[in-house]
Amino acid sequence: MAKPAATRPAHFSISLSGNDDPGMFGRMFPSLPPLAVDDAALQELADAMRDANPDDAAGNNTKVPSGFTYLGQFVDHDITLDLTSFGDKEADPNAVENFRTPALDLDNVYGLGPDGSRQLYARNPGDADGKNPGPKLLIGKNINVALGGITGEHRNDLPRSPEGFALIGDHRNDENLLVAQTHLAMLKFHNKVCDLLVSQGKPLNTIFTEARQIVTWHYQWMVLHDFVERITEKGIVAKILEQGRRFYRFKKTPFMPVEFSAAAYRLGHSMVREVYSHNRIFTPGGVAPASLQLLFSFTGLSGGIIGELAPNPPTAPTPVSALPSNWIIDWRRFHEVLGSNPAGVPLNPSRRLDPFVVPALHTLPGGGGSLPFRNLKRGVLLGLPSGQDIAKAMKIKNPLTAAEIAKGPDGAVAKKHGLHEQTPLWYYILKEAEQRGNGEKLGPVGATLVAEVFVGLVHGDHQSYLWLKGKSWKPTLPSKTPGDFTMADLLRFVGDISPIDNISTV
Repeated sequence: MAKPAATRPAHFSISLSGNDDPGMFGRMFPSLPPLAVDDAALQELADAMRDANPDDAAGNNTKVPSGFTYLGQFVDHDITLDLTSFGDKEADPNAVENFRTPALDLDNVYGLGPDGSRQLYARNPGDADGKNPGPKLLIGKNINVALGGITGEHRNDLPRSPEGFALIGDHRNDENLLVAQTHLAMLKFHNKVCDLLVSQGKPLNTIFTEARQIVTWHYQWMVLHDFVERITEKGIVAKILEQGRRFYRFKKTPFMPVEFSAAAYRLGHSMVREVYSHNRIFTPGGVAPASLQLLFSFTGLSGGIIGELAPNPPTAPTPVSALPSNWIIDWRRFHEVLGSNPAGVPLNPSRRLDPFVVPALHTLPGGGGSLPFRNLKRGVLLGLPSGQDIAKAMKIKNPLTAAEIAKGPDGAVAKKHGLHEQTPLWYYILKEAEQRGNGEKLGPVGATLVAEVFVGLVHGDHQSYLWLKGKSWKPTLPSKTPGDFTMADLLRFVGDISPIDNISTV
């Protein structure tokens, strides 16, 4: 049952004043009471959040291609790393430390740079003895297997140790193949920018630093304007930049709000599909659809990529030494890199933003249990307020009513336990997206929390484009719309649209 400021830059309009800087993690609404709910009620609500028809097209969100589900997960790994166990959270809910810098700075890609994280970088071809890392990031080789008949030399895997561990700045990006391929796209993006700078005659000793800034600034723009505004509303970033952040406030140093990390930004779990069309081999109607189980299997962290420990040649689909070339992604199926895809090349939509989560996430691999239950339980352990208390504190003009929350079979379970009147924040945000955003975007509470935090994380980073150049800066790399930059623009710039189909540009 539920129981109940620093001086701003002259060019910028947002003050950093507000809450005291709490450290890595903190609260946007520190004075609101926590919502306590017993495990039995949480479990029943979590079970009611199962998507009963995960293959039904009516549950698709065609406004958001499914590549954004995993770009969102990549971004999450860029800004948060919580290694605190559930037991430690229960003993001391405030003992949560973010080991990842709370900034959109791509430290999950760059690590400590060529000097501090040499294992992430290719050797410098300009050195006579080749003993020093250069400006480019390492890219891993694929192996060829019989299935699919893919031949040739392909470099479309993460770099790996001899035993298959991904040599990347955040090991979690090798837990799902779609996140891994997104990380790989970022590695290639950096390398392509390095090539561009070399072609422009830039001094070799400046290539890495300049490339990192260009890549990071375009990534920050893309997250704010392509990702955040897809799941909230067009223009919300400019509105916040003009009017200021009302709820996510700090004096000097950004922190990771638990209302965001443990509730609002867990919206992506609702967007996950049960199966995908990954490429022409692994697609519905092909050899097999790309199920979540397979996408976990062809990784080093969750699956069977184990380097030289694998049989050579492979005797089964897994274990394997590296990613087989028949699992290289076809980006046309995940982002809008074409005006429209040709027949036989479907664009995977994400699932609707609503309280329903595909069955595979209710039984996580490795005995991980139910993800919805874990999310709801985490909110209780961290002392999150109810969605209603947050909406009231934000002075939302039209908050969800108890009757709206009680709608549907999931809502009936919430009502049974009184959770339609005092609602766990994660569930409230998903229900708000269903009721107010038509399942296509977040409602007012979720959209404001997500957008304000992302704008604040970029603004509070003193190396970001917002801090150094201000809100008038525009992307400079080639793009479909000059002055804009999207994930599709990034993929077109990299020129790796579908390697197994010999499609590099569009």
